[in-house]
Amino acid sequence: MMPQTELLEKYDGWLKKTGPSALIIREYLMPVEGHDGVLFPATFAASQDNTFKGGYNIDEFSDGRNVCLIDSVGSQANRIEPMFMEQGYARLLPQVVVIAGDKHVNLLEAGHRAGDAIVRCSGLVEDLRNAFNEVQKGNAEPMAKIAPTSLVFGVWDSRDTQAKLPRLVSSTIRAYDVHPLTRSATYIPPIDHIAEGTIPDYEGDKKKKEMYSKRGWLHAIPSRTHGGVIAEGGIRRDASLHLAALRLLKAGGDENKTLLLRRYILGLALTAFTAMPASYLRQGCNLVLDAGKQCELKLVFNDGRREDVALTHEDAIAYAKATAEAFGIGPDRDVMFDKELAKKDVDDSATVGKQKNKRSRAEKTM
Repeated sequence: MMPQTELLEKYDGWLKKTGPSALIIREYLMPVEGHDGVLFPATFAASQDNTFKGGYNIDEFSDGRNVCLIDSVGSQANRIEPMFMEQGYARLLPQVVVIAGDKHVNLLEAGHRAGDAIVRCSGLVEDLRNAFNEVQKGNAEPMAKIAPTSLVFGVWDSRDTQAKLPRLVSSTIRAYDVHPLTRSATYIPPIDHIAEGTIPDYEGDKKKKEMYSKRGWLHAIPSRTHGGVIAEGGIRRDASLHLAALRLLKAGGDENKTLLLRRYILGLALTAFTAMPASYLRQGCNLVLDAGKQCELKLVFNDGRREDVALTHEDAIAYAKATAEAFGIGPDRDVMFDKELAKKDVDDSATVGKQKNKRSRAEKTM
């Protein structure tokens, strides 16, 4: 076993100004059905200006090639972060739980992390506001004591202090040169409900007929809807740990505390970065490693050099445990959701919205 001091100093070279810019992983994936299997990408709503009609996010190039987004940066982060609630990881950081009625929501499950509405309107509100204010002053230590994964996966306190922290760990899955497919289906109810008189006749009312169909009382015949894609050019997960951004984190002007902070956040980031991501993303999208292609793990330097690096998930956990102990993680906390704070937040949002609309109308008349 490596001595504690040696373990703590193991990656200090990465934390120096002359250190590498990033650590990158490139993993080649395939559907469980095989290379030519059909997979279902994420679907997205239409854009407000209607330039994107909704559906799969496929970017087309002039040479006929394309790239399809399978899982976004935000989605990947929200899949990875809850791992820190599991046994073997939970003691690496504080477990902060917001109690809202019968619901217990761990901060690690909140999509906007320390900036999420559920924690903004809880007993954490003042501590988090102080932590965000300290971030803006160049002191990330208070945030690391409450919500350290907000430093790892990024956070924006867009509804209050406007403090913003970039993602240190980003991961995206894309498929290349895809062929979109369509699918059709027919649903036939077990009996003719109109003919049998089990429900009232819709009497030519198209909206009522559509409602009956959606509720399963009439035939439903969806035709040529999204049917997945075949990725002829393969599927790849690209992940980056931005060491240059990590080196911007400080604990005020205290150099020793800053080093402890950076080591701690690096430990959490390495643990998240090297973890095997979930293979099942959604119905019709179960991806596994392509055994025929070698995964890449490299350090990337400012001058463009790329060096292979040997780093296992077990190495990352051992380092994270040592740095967490040296840093001193914050306490576990159970806090109550505050309905009055939520009501005030909603009311304030409505007031701001009205003011923006009023300004917009005034500008149009000028």
